[in-house]
Amino acid sequence: MKMNVLTYGIILLLAIFSGNLHAATQVDELRCELLVNPQGIDVQQPRLSWKITSGERAVVQTGYHVLVASTIENLNNNIGDLWDSGHTASSNSISVYYAGKGLGSGTEAYWKVKIYSNKGESAWSAPASWSMGLLHYKDWAGRWIGFDDYQQTDDKTSGQLSARYFRKEFALRKPVKKATAYIMGLGLYELYLNGRKVGDQVLAPSPTDYTKNIKYNVLDLTPLVKEGAHAIGVILGNGRFYAMRQAKPYKVKSFGFPKLQMQVKVTYTDGTTELFKTDDSWKGTTEGPITANNEYDGESYDARKEMPGWATVGFDDKAWLKAEYVQEPGGNYEAQLNANMKVMQDIPPVSVTKKAANKYIVDFGQNFSGWVKMRVRGKQGTEVKLRFAESLTADGELFTTNLRDAKATDLYILKGGEQEEWEPRFTYHGFRYVEVDGYPGNLQAADIVGRFVYDEMANIGTFHSSNALLNQIHQNAWWGIASNYKGIPVDCPQRNERQPWLGDRPTSAYGESFLFDNTVLYSKWLEDIRLSQKEDGAIPDVAPAFWRYYSDNISWPGTYLFIADMLYQQTGDIRVLETHYPAMKKWMEYMRLRYTDKDGIITKDSYGDWCFPPASIEEGRGKIADKKYPSALISSAFYYHLLHTMQRFSVLTDNAKDSVIYADQALQLRKDFNTRFYNAQGYYGANTLTDNLLAMYFNLVDDENRQQLAARIVDIVEKENKGHLSTGVIGTQFIMRTLTEMGRADLAYGIATKNTYPSWGYMIENGATTIWELWNGNTAHPKMNSQNHVMMLGDLLVWYYENLAGIKTETNAFETIHMNPSFISGLTHVDASYQSLRGEISSSWTMDKRQMLWKIRIPANSKARVFIPASAPTAITEGGKKLGQIEGVRYVETQKDKVLLEVGSGEYEFKIKR
Repeated sequence: MKMNVLTYGIILLLAIFSGNLHAATQVDELRCELLVNPQGIDVQQPRLSWKITSGERAVVQTGYHVLVASTIENLNNNIGDLWDSGHTASSNSISVYYAGKGLGSGTEAYWKVKIYSNKGESAWSAPASWSMGLLHYKDWAGRWIGFDDYQQTDDKTSGQLSARYFRKEFALRKPVKKATAYIMGLGLYELYLNGRKVGDQVLAPSPTDYTKNIKYNVLDLTPLVKEGAHAIGVILGNGRFYAMRQAKPYKVKSFGFPKLQMQVKVTYTDGTTELFKTDDSWKGTTEGPITANNEYDGESYDARKEMPGWATVGFDDKAWLKAEYVQEPGGNYEAQLNANMKVMQDIPPVSVTKKAANKYIVDFGQNFSGWVKMRVRGKQGTEVKLRFAESLTADGELFTTNLRDAKATDLYILKGGEQEEWEPRFTYHGFRYVEVDGYPGNLQAADIVGRFVYDEMANIGTFHSSNALLNQIHQNAWWGIASNYKGIPVDCPQRNERQPWLGDRPTSAYGESFLFDNTVLYSKWLEDIRLSQKEDGAIPDVAPAFWRYYSDNISWPGTYLFIADMLYQQTGDIRVLETHYPAMKKWMEYMRLRYTDKDGIITKDSYGDWCFPPASIEEGRGKIADKKYPSALISSAFYYHLLHTMQRFSVLTDNAKDSVIYADQALQLRKDFNTRFYNAQGYYGANTLTDNLLAMYFNLVDDENRQQLAARIVDIVEKENKGHLSTGVIGTQFIMRTLTEMGRADLAYGIATKNTYPSWGYMIENGATTIWELWNGNTAHPKMNSQNHVMMLGDLLVWYYENLAGIKTETNAFETIHMNPSFISGLTHVDASYQSLRGEISSSWTMDKRQMLWKIRIPANSKARVFIPASAPTAITEGGKKLGQIEGVRYVETQKDKVLLEVGSGEYEFKIKR
């Protein structure tokens, strides 16, 4: 058995130079762009990238020289014993693939780069490094250990297991140069060395279908070890390995009992090595203080059962059991390239309200995901119960009906005596409010803090405008997106679901990419989707397929192609498409052969325009929203769009012969679609806004009918909807861009700034601090009304950045930037930025009745096509100069009411007379 090597993986080892081209061009930052810690990767040819910073304009890379060395000493001496690219003529700065010697397990690589440009040659960058993980199955010397059955401490009926504690002592007999731990702790683990937790990760590793692939983490122990005796301790929680619900095995996939495989490689200063690994000499117990843990239901902790020093040398473990050898999970072992979760922010309460004796309601003022850390002092055996909810009832109690059967409850039992501090390890909650029941004494705000938990990733986008509601929606979106990053993009963090639904993210993921550096997470999710594909080609609605939902519709599994397209567009990484093209092709053919009717229509749709808003807020009161309205129009329109997507992919991946096939299929489907769904009165299908939007956005409408269809769309929004949308998950993905491309950005702006039902602003008017699952989430039946979802964002954030700010890639991951903002009456200011792989792009425009001021920043090695709202170039100045006098600016043409300029990298300040 060989390990699966993620040949598609994106490794971005980012260098920003420390030398000069001219005095104004320098490299002063060294960091890892896509990997928080490039330690233990399993990509044989990692992708090297760098950013160039310069105070000069129009800087273009013309070549590079990369050195990769096996030691930092060699690198410092300019010896690239692993790879010396030499002076390579190329403008590529974001996807230079390592082409040196083969890299074996554990190999360390140190690298640096210098670039050549139209302005001169840089100095060498500061060094960066990466290391290889364990690349082969046989590299794992240890064996899987655990307890492969229920223990006396487990509650089989409730589906909650007590945590498994394992320990092992070992001795290091020489001075240590380096110590590295490789660990697979399933479902979740915490690693301790000599009583101290190793790393700040939580809820690790990332979830997968463990029968397909298992993520291992690599942790540096070097600062924690020295010659002498040591002790390793590992706590295992259930995670998704032992499923949160066991009662429906036909629906819910479970994998067994928690288990562990790990090894520690120690390199001594004399060059010798030693390996310490899991085997049956380890000891284990389930009698520790974590008496139950479950993602849906919470964690129970009995501090009276604490085992002081359990992970330190000399602990008496005679009462512990001998660890059992257990069956391996079955999946391939893979380095986890996406970041682990961590506590990203602490959130203090905004109020603590006493409801009864020893009972309080704590309000954190913000809906988020994670848990709370509590301080408490009281008698031994006192039970403090923490219950979590997103909102309150009219009488100020927790509203928990929308959690379904998720208990969302943590229990802490005091050991007594001194002040105690506690937070859970193996659960999380989606909440704004916490009920603290049984708290001894008076609970103060300083005694409890909310801990916001999500995947460690950088914020890379900012947006602010003159419209306060637009800004608040952006903020709510940020909180909702972050709350639902859990090693996979989940739908919600609070109820008994939390599943990676594909249908929630075909376009919203694209919008998310402007806010978060989430490329590696979505690359990982693409692999989850690929591995969930059945042999016949079927792709599930949820991936990994923790729920066995293979409904064979087009719009949910089609997200596979949307995400691949987004990743390629934003990063330029062709490996994403090369890796996934065969699986995507297989699914497309599966759906075509299985679900094409005699008239050429793709008939299979499961959900329709999922969760479209009821006609009025009252009409939807108390009604359950999980009704399906399958639509052959939606499935056919999506399939047509995906045919064109595959046509592009086939060319990009050297499968050009498939291009003709996809083009022919698309041409025929377009004809059949119009025959079936076009109405001579100028609309499609049932004449819903979504039906018409899809025909317009996917270019299914014939040219001679386009104007009439546009008029119909406008009529629905303006007259029938009184300026509101009426779209569900499907239509909302395309509404803002369709209206804008039709020349009606004003209508899109009107939709975005409504605060009456249905709208994003209506959610905020009714207390939302994230994004609701339903447009009528305040009145719908509580069975399905999550208050922290992302699916209804649709293409809103894409519209913010691309259409309001004008930050849009035109070619090769922002090598050419398309800056054509919609300057909308009533919106006087937009200020946005985005950290692309090439560097920061920013756009800030302000207008009044007399003039417009537009400041832009273009990163080095990029250029932009800038569309300025002016009738002639003479109305434009930059830095006080006329266009013909400006370095880095070239006039292209005047198009109607806009002047098109091409600008090189640098900062510009345009003034336009109005």
